[in-house]
Amino acid sequence: AGISGKSQLLFAVVFTTRYLDLFTSFISVYNTAMKVIFLLSAYITIYLIYMKYSSTFDRENDTFRVEFILVPVAGLSFLVNHDTAPLELFWTFSIYLESVAILPQLFMITKTGAAETITTHYLFFLGVYRALYLANWIWRYQTEGFFDQIAVVSGAVQTIFYCDFFYLYITKVLKGKNLGLPLPI
Repeated sequence: AGISGKSQLLFAVVFTTRYLDLFTSFISVYNTAMKVIFLLSAYITIYLIYMKYSSTFDRENDTFRVEFILVPVAGLSFLVNHDTAPLELFWTFSIYLESVAILPQLFMITKTGAAETITTHYLFFLGVYRALYLANWIWRYQTEGFFDQIAVVSGAVQTIFYCDFFYLYITKVLKGKNLGLPLPI
């Protein structure tokens, strides 16, 4: 399996809803630049998958129904949040969505029973990125006493989704074997 276009679309929605504050507040040039880079990267990736290299995109196996993610995440955002201001609700939605945005990719790998080597490396480092977030939250709690329950629980959920993949990556890919999964019956 290659890269899931649906996961990439979900990540674009994550960054779009998270960085709406670009229009309302300025923190620093660095902060603004990084947010713009994240957004551009997300949308360029979607363009490359669905337009420029669409002939190589595996539509047949990228079949996860994203409404099964979007509807519950939207509902949870209204039920469990820090504040009901629109930007806060969008931020909360983005945090919850990011924790499950990888599911179409994992579903695609499970459906095909295998993943290309470059895809496995991409997923591994995406998981490491989330694990580093957990380390950051521990650090911030230790040094600043800061604890954001929504972000920490969502990050933990996302990291749990990666655990099985981490095991396969370490036991197979790092030993030079292909990531092959048993196909569902």
